[in-house]
Amino acid sequence: MTAANYSQVTGFVLLGLSQVWELRLFFFIIFLVVYLMTVTGNLLIVAVVTSDPRLHTTMYFLLGNLSFLDFCYSSITAPRMLADLLSRKPVISFGGCLTQLFFFHFIGGIKIFLLTVMAYDRYVAISQPLRYMLIMNRTVCGLLVAASWVGGFIHSIAQVGLTVQLPFCGPDNLDNFYCDVPQLIKLACTDTFVLELLMVSNNGLVTLMCFLVLLGSYTALLVMLRGRSREGRGKALSTCASHIAVVTLIFVPCVYIYARPFRTFPMDKLVSVLYTMVTPVLNPAIYTLRNKEVIMATKKLWRRQKDLLGPLEPVHF
Repeated sequence: MTAANYSQVTGFVLLGLSQVWELRLFFFIIFLVVYLMTVTGNLLIVAVVTSDPRLHTTMYFLLGNLSFLDFCYSSITAPRMLADLLSRKPVISFGGCLTQLFFFHFIGGIKIFLLTVMAYDRYVAISQPLRYMLIMNRTVCGLLVAASWVGGFIHSIAQVGLTVQLPFCGPDNLDNFYCDVPQLIKLACTDTFVLELLMVSNNGLVTLMCFLVLLGSYTALLVMLRGRSREGRGKALSTCASHIAVVTLIFVPCVYIYARPFRTFPMDKLVSVLYTMVTPVLNPAIYTLRNKEVIMATKKLWRRQKDLLGPLEPVHF
């Protein structure tokens, strides 16, 4: 077909997780609860880190940023997915699809770069504790976070720029519950072999390399901790274990989705649910369950709110 014969589609039908109505209602209830827990847990961490002066440190500043990004990341896909689960024929416009694609990779790219910054922060804290405050001061920390946002923006613009040039003439059934590059490329009315190579290089290889670098850095940190005292080693191990768990939950699904040819496999939707819905709700629990400082700050914030509200007066009729 020549370019003149293309009839550009105006929207896509999101096939979602299931076409069975009863299953869709079940998924709606489950994912509504998961999304509400995600919003509550991540915004609570942001509020705790912001309100408690004892948590105004580099590590908790980065943790607060990650929680805010998890809230944003989940909100890009979850509200739309919940609405579509109750719709008989969920359709997203072409412009809306590209907008979702942009923000999905924008926030996702920031998270990947921010996790790298968090690994560097822990490396400096453990390897050079006496110079830590000098190296990771507020200016440096702010610049690293800003660089993460710029990196996420460049990454996302590249994804959208490559995708928007593709001709889409039908079919318009997108086999997922949100718009992403692998599913969109399959609907293009042209040979996408070269574009797939570019996408895999941009997404998959960068993600895989960052993941391997992070695993290597945390392995080096664990080796350094062998010579520390039991008390210092225990606290550092707890922090590193939380970081490694989050890094694994985020990077492994991304490597699976993007570091391979864009073909459909039975596990694709399950993995997509894992890193868009499950991971953002698990991160607050991973970081707070064994973190005494965050738990104490949360209790303090709770008591402060109770004091502000005051005792509830009984209502007499």
